[in-house]
Amino acid sequence: MSTPAPIETPETTPPSRHMGWAGLALTLGILVAGLLWAKWLPYDLKAHKLAETGVWDGKAIFGAAGSTPSLQGAFDFTVVYLKAVWKAALVALLVAAALESLVPRRWLLRALSRRTSWGQGISGALLALPSMMCTCCTAPVAIGLRRSGAPAGATVAYWLANPLLNPAVLVFLGLTVPWPFVTTRVVVGIAVVLIAAVLVSRRFSTVEVETPEALPADPQTWGEMLSRFGRALGRYLLILVPEYVLLVVLVGFFSGWLSDFAALNQHAGPLALLLVGVIGAALVIPTGGEIPVVVGLTAAGASHGVAGVLLITLPALSIPSIVMVARHFGVRTTLLVTGWVVVGGLLAAGLLVALTWRRRPHPSGVGSPWRTPPRAVTAPRGYRP
Repeated sequence: MSTPAPIETPETTPPSRHMGWAGLALTLGILVAGLLWAKWLPYDLKAHKLAETGVWDGKAIFGAAGSTPSLQGAFDFTVVYLKAVWKAALVALLVAAALESLVPRRWLLRALSRRTSWGQGISGALLALPSMMCTCCTAPVAIGLRRSGAPAGATVAYWLANPLLNPAVLVFLGLTVPWPFVTTRVVVGIAVVLIAAVLVSRRFSTVEVETPEALPADPQTWGEMLSRFGRALGRYLLILVPEYVLLVVLVGFFSGWLSDFAALNQHAGPLALLLVGVIGAALVIPTGGEIPVVVGLTAAGASHGVAGVLLITLPALSIPSIVMVARHFGVRTTLLVTGWVVVGGLLAAGLLVALTWRRRPHPSGVGSPWRTPPRAVTAPRGYRP
């Protein structure tokens, strides 16, 4: 199988070095200040609290939607969800607009372009590690990268690595669940991110970059730079945000009903796990929202197969995130990535079962490895299986 051709960037009018460095400094300032406010400091406090208690303080977000579809449940779910993510979502919009308007395109391409599709995946994944965003908050940044001509493989890796390889969530998992869960998340998460990047970059064959005539020149003055930033941010606020909120309401309408994973657990086997994977990839959660779900299900006696699937599919994707990026990757490419994430969830189920399997009968008399008795974990307060 051939590897992508080296990236050739278009010959555009080079911005003055002064304006280029100024735009980069502004973007880094927005990124670092925003992440300190929305991610790094709150997660540091959360990690210290978990280290002291070892118990996740909170409940699965799906409880806010109720047990059956309803407009009130959809509204309540949306309010709870937006309260959890609004800071990160605001930072993501600002960073997306900055990447699209402030950073010289040549510099951005040089940072992400690699000669192989594997290299693109690694570069995108490494870029994602500091930002620690959920899949929905990552989507605007991924859109901004693509609108700036960033390689498709690196952009997909960034989009998936944010939720799957989030260092803070890995620490939270390590403090709340046994080591096989963390190992499964890391091993399968890396595989999902890198192979998705390879699939996408090879589907595109080469990185598609706008022609010099269609790609606007980088800003040459402060006025031009700030004007372009304002237009980019306005477009995200007027188009992407309403679409995002509407999709969250739609998913919230069905969340309480679809998230009855405890009922699906009664039907052990690959088909049931496949259904769990598809539902997990459709539902929307904030960063770390999979932890109370997995902890609660495991404490309630659910199989490690179900827990393994949700460790990957629940954080990796959601319907709002899929819809937002589909216009910039194409529907077929986005569905390809979605299908691979669900397959990754099934691989995680198998790995987690293998790591936790005990060669002794289950107390219920069922000998299936999909019903391996879990190690003792504490369900979060208010958990509704």
